[in-house]
Amino acid sequence: MPVAIRPALPADVEALARLAALTFPLACPPGSTAQDQQEFIDTVLSPARFAEYVEDQQRVVLVAELDDDLVGYTMLVAGDPTDDDVRAALSIAPTIELSKCYVHPDHHGAGTAAALMERSLDEGRARAARGMWLGVNQLNARARRFYERHGFGVVGIKHFQVGGRLEDDYVLERAL
Repeated sequence: MPVAIRPALPADVEALARLAALTFPLACPPGSTAQDQQEFIDTVLSPARFAEYVEDQQRVVLVAELDDDLVGYTMLVAGDPTDDDVRAALSIAPTIELSKCYVHPDHHGAGTAAALMERSLDEGRARAARGMWLGVNQLNARARRFYERHGFGVVGIKHFQVGGRLEDDYVLERAL
C-alpha cells in the first residue's frame, strides 16, 4: 500500500515532533553529541514549533502517512534565504528551501522519501519558485546521494548550528 502525501494539519503536530525527534539524530554527523541533538530537537522540533510551522503561510509542511501513522515529512520555506553564504551560492531565483526531509528508518528504501520529494518539488512550483535549495551535512553521504538522484547539485557551503556545535553543510540547488 503506497503512502499518502498530504499537507500537515494542526492535529499532526505531536506525531510530527515525535517523528522529528526520532529521525533528526540519524542525519547528524558522528561527532555530534546526544546533548546537542536534544537541544536542537527541544528548540526547533518541538510540538509548539511544529504548530507554528503548520500555521505559517511561508511554510509548507507535508507528511507521508501510512495506515494512519506518519512515516515521513518535509518542510519548505518560501522567500529569500537569510544566510549570507546561501545567498551567495544560489543562482536561481525565486527560490524555496527544502528545510527538512525525513523518513522513519523502518521506511527507508520503500519509496517514501521519493514520494515526499516529488510532492515537495510540485509544491515549490505551485508557489512560483524557479529553484529549490537545501543544506546537507558534508558527512551525510546517503542523503547527498538521494538529493543528487533528484537533480540537486552542490553549489556552496554554509554552517549549521546544532546545540553547541557548528556543523559544515553543503548547499545544494536544483531548477524546478
